[in-house]
Amino acid sequence: MKVYVMMADGFEEIEALAVIDVLRRGGVETIIVSVKNDKVVLSARDIPVVADTTIDKIKIASDDMIVLPGGGKGVEGLYASEPLKKLLTAHNDKKGIIAAICAGPTIPGRMGLLKGVKATCYPGCEEDLNGAVISQDDVVADQNFITSRGPGTALEFSFKLLEMIKGREVKDKISKGMLCAK
Repeated sequence: MKVYVMMADGFEEIEALAVIDVLRRGGVETIIVSVKNDKVVLSARDIPVVADTTIDKIKIASDDMIVLPGGGKGVEGLYASEPLKKLLTAHNDKKGIIAAICAGPTIPGRMGLLKGVKATCYPGCEEDLNGAVISQDDVVADQNFITSRGPGTALEFSFKLLEMIKGREVKDKISKGMLCAK
């Protein structure tokens, strides 16, 4: 299994990089993907991050995971990517896991992929979760979606993804090593 973290200019730093950090610490192959033709992606606060690859060079298997970080401008950049929307539709059709945080869940929401799915998002973005069963929980896993609320829930979201991929023992070991164990 591989995890593809999709990035567009304006992404929320902690939401993208916490996922990448935690999953790589847990031994999960995590690939940073730029949805534009340039590997350098600028964060919401103009921090340049060099992606591993671009969206036109990836092939996602049904057991892989796609992660959509938030950030207002970043989410708009992701939503504007037709190749990403095609990947999300195809992945959802195969019941592949799609994880999204903050405003990120509005992407599958606006695409109609969250109908009947329990989901959460950044407060105020709920109207774009078309047909979802709205939750106020920090992290929600339902069907093939994992959603989370925002920057303050980024580590909890990341640990949930790690636990789903590698199991509770690996998640507990990594969270303890990061001084995040509860």
